[in-house]
Amino acid sequence: MRRGVRVALDIGDARIGVASSDPHGILATPVETVHRGPGDLDRIAGLVTELEAFEIVIGLPRSLSGGEGPAAIRIRETAELVRNKVLEANSGAAVRLVDERFTTVTAERMLRERGKKGSKRRAVVDQAAAVVILQHALDFERETGNPPGRPL
Repeated sequence: MRRGVRVALDIGDARIGVASSDPHGILATPVETVHRGPGDLDRIAGLVTELEAFEIVIGLPRSLSGGEGPAAIRIRETAELVRNKVLEANSGAAVRLVDERFTTVTAERMLRERGKKGSKRRAVVDQAAAVVILQHALDFERETGNPPGRPL
């Protein structure tokens, strides 16, 4: 298992959920929700630098058959922008794309089970989805010894 902090992003049209791991790569925790718009990528780059992350894991939406549609194309484009902004901020963090099928559904279910309702759940669902993405990536690497997903 590689050591170091990882940051995960659940990129949506309105918000980006952010999660991070501990330096040992064991546990994913929520960080914040970044609203899309001016300065959003600067904030992401700032978090990556602040957390001293060596890797950014970005959820890539795939269809049930594993294919990529318009949403995946938008995520790939945004992932490129994130990578460029992070490089511009002098962080050498690598970007990896991982399958995010069912992460929002899983996050919604977890929040419901914990009693989060309505607007309170919507406010943190993106962070929770980023946690699910990152925890799956950490578990995969721990089980296989291989980095998750594919490099950008």
